[in-house]
Amino acid sequence: MDYGQESFEREQPLARQVSALPAATYNLTRILLAHSQRGCVFVPIRGMQYLAVIDAEEIIFVDSQYKRWVEIAWQGFKPQARDALDEPVAYQALFYTAGGGDTQRRLQADFHAALTLLDARRPPTGSAHILPMRSA
Repeated sequence: MDYGQESFEREQPLARQVSALPAATYNLTRILLAHSQRGCVFVPIRGMQYLAVIDAEEIIFVDSQYKRWVEIAWQGFKPQARDALDEPVAYQALFYTAGGGDTQRRLQADFHAALTLLDARRPPTGSAHILPMRSA
């Protein structure tokens, strides 16, 4: 299957903030990315009219009004710094617009809900084997 290529643009970040992503959210991004055939996952966040794009290095957030311009990027995830899989994962949020801080506050909850919905719609993986019934 041939997929189109998407390109996004950004300038220098206006601000940076250290934050932590809840373990359930981070783990779900890794599961969805592992099942992706493209090496990235597009996650519509309908309540905010945003699109999140997950790849191996970062998660970017794009406003639907400015489809090519990155508003926020989450980078520098440190999953190896946690002692257990249920601990939050530290990262750095980069803001490319003046309103990025306000958007960031809503993103953690709305992003997790969008990931959960996307995961629920994912077709099951693996193979099924039908065993013939033997007559007695």
